[in-house]
Amino acid sequence: MASVELKNVHKSFGSVRVIDNIDLKIENGSFCALLGPSGCGKSTLLRMIAGLEPVSEGQIFIGENEVTFTPPAQRKVAMVFQSYALYPHLTVRKNISFSMSLAGMSKQVQNQRADQVAKLLQLEPLMDRRPAELSGGQRQRVAIGRALVREPEVFLFDEPLSNLDALLRVQMRLELAKLHLDLKTTMVYVTHDQVEAMTLADKIIVLDKGKISQAGTPLELYNAPQNKFVASFIGSPAMNFIPATGSAANKKDVNLIFAGGGKLKLSRQTANTLGETNNIDIGVRPEHLHLTDAGNKSIAFSGTTTVVEQLGNSTYVYVDTPSGQLIVQGAGNLKITSGTKVGVTIDSNSAKMFGADGMLI
Repeated sequence: MASVELKNVHKSFGSVRVIDNIDLKIENGSFCALLGPSGCGKSTLLRMIAGLEPVSEGQIFIGENEVTFTPPAQRKVAMVFQSYALYPHLTVRKNISFSMSLAGMSKQVQNQRADQVAKLLQLEPLMDRRPAELSGGQRQRVAIGRALVREPEVFLFDEPLSNLDALLRVQMRLELAKLHLDLKTTMVYVTHDQVEAMTLADKIIVLDKGKISQAGTPLELYNAPQNKFVASFIGSPAMNFIPATGSAANKKDVNLIFAGGGKLKLSRQTANTLGETNNIDIGVRPEHLHLTDAGNKSIAFSGTTTVVEQLGNSTYVYVDTPSGQLIVQGAGNLKITSGTKVGVTIDSNSAKMFGADGMLI
């Protein structure tokens, strides 16, 4: 096991800078997810840690050793790619053992390690099959097994579940979580799927345009986003953003007025100013909005329901209001139909204020 540290790391392709001044410490034994949309630089960052992409500026450390210019084979890392990249003519056993064979290890050692990995990944009945005879989930487990036998200090995963169907992804998420608990090895996991990041990682790095937008535990990012980008990217369904005009009530509180005349008072969470225009977006997650009677005097919005999604354990109600469409989460047995006039209240303790620059106020 080893920690991973990046100091002032930059990466440019010609005149285009894709990684901009990344400072990052991934603790020994942690499961860290690099999360962000396509093109944010997460796979490039992972490839630089692996040594598959040269660093334009900065330093990379694995454990106590600087590996900025160390060849990939000497970094004591193992990478699992989005594509399984298995040898179609080799059996599962030989695919798993291939790197050991190249290293000149004895057949006895190869078989011993392959059997240990097969037991861990539940591949024992499949060892004599070829990749064409395996399901997608089984192939991905073989690819993980091929990395495991190298006994690396750091595992690198580049969107390993994106080629699987929904059910297999859930099953493989569970297997990866168990694998980390068993091995306690440092894992760095690239994904654009925030559900994967939230369920697997103990630390998430949210990347936006080659920069770290925010880093923290899954619940820190969900409950305390520091900017609008993180607030919108974490959570499913996404956070509601409601435009409002704000004015300072005092040094701590802000009076807000919504389209249609609704009013709310919220407390600042940072020292950031309102800005010259005082235009603010209020971020509220669906579970922090509540439906009530349209005539209730305490409502922030009145509107009409359009779509009702009943998922069994919860219900999502889409409400058209003068401030735009809002998504409200209700109980699974909520009885409501499209076209109903409703009022919407806000849990003010959970609402966030974002200024024109997208930063938390």
